Amino acid sequence: MSRSALREVEHEITVSAPAATVYRLIAEVENWPRIFPPTIYVDHVERNEDSERIRIWATANGEAKNWTSRRVLDPENLRIGFRQEVSAPPVASMGGTWVVEAVSATESRVRLLHDYRAVDDDPESLRWIDEAVDRNSRSELAALKANIEQAHAAEDLTFSFEDSVRIAGSAKDAFDFVNEAGLWPERLPHVATVRFEEETPGLQTLEMDTRAKDGSVHTTKSYRVAFPHHRIAYKQVTLPALMTLHTGYWTFEQDDQGVTTATSQHTVTLNTANIERILGPEATVEDAREYVRSALSTNSRATLGHAKDYAEARA
Repeated sequence: MSRSALREVEHEITVSAPAATVYRLIAEVENWPRIFPPTIYVDHVERNEDSERIRIWATANGEAKNWTSRRVLDPENLRIGFRQEVSAPPVASMGGTWVVEAVSATESRVRLLHDYRAVDDDPESLRWIDEAVDRNSRSELAALKANIEQAHAAEDLTFSFEDSVRIAGSAKDAFDFVNEAGLWPERLPHVATVRFEEETPGLQTLEMDTRAKDGSVHTTKSYRVAFPHHRIAYKQVTLPALMTLHTGYWTFEQDDQGVTTATSQHTVTLNTANIERILGPEATVEDAREYVRSALSTNSRATLGHAKDYAEARA
């Protein structure tokens, strides 16, 4: 490959968060649904000490897509290299590096480097890629800055918890109950209506109206990624008023005796701006945390209980 055919460009932005925090949020892919609004879920295909292949599920123009990328992690120098495994024409190859540099104890510079080549080194294609990389890098860095600053500021407002149930039945049957969300209005008393789509197997859109304990009805929308028959991960994109983030997953693990442990996990960031309106002027962040946890746990435990009955009836 001639050097003239390889284009190398750089973009940068300053972020109000410590360099180690910024690096960690980019390096640990489980954070991506928190810091990149389009990201639904990221999974490791393979990993060793300093390199990994990751599969990313994200929305683009309202549609859910997935692709695989290879990354090399360098925590000592706060650098992460990445390379697309299969590039789409007119791109012949595409890769780059994230570089995080400390400006001060509370501020960092994030540099995003790209190198790429056009198919057949075509000048017109290269111009098209130049424009796309420039536009995408600027918007990605702006979003990264906003969302990392928000995630860093909200770390004390973000919490996770889970509920589990043991089932004398198969993981497959319990998985099927949660996976077949289109049937939930018939199967779950707290679900009023459901709009469920799965155009690509395992990639689901779930919009539903659920009844709260006080009789009020709430509409939520989630994207879900299903891995038969052991995990369903999701990200809620239409959120109740007390949350700015809600992600989670259902897991189903069957032991040698045929007993399944089904677990519902939630990660939530509280929306402090709405606490007074929803819970009253005296309410604290701790009250909001307890309220949200109770509401989500009530629905999770109800769903797990019905999944248990369903699986045990088939055992």
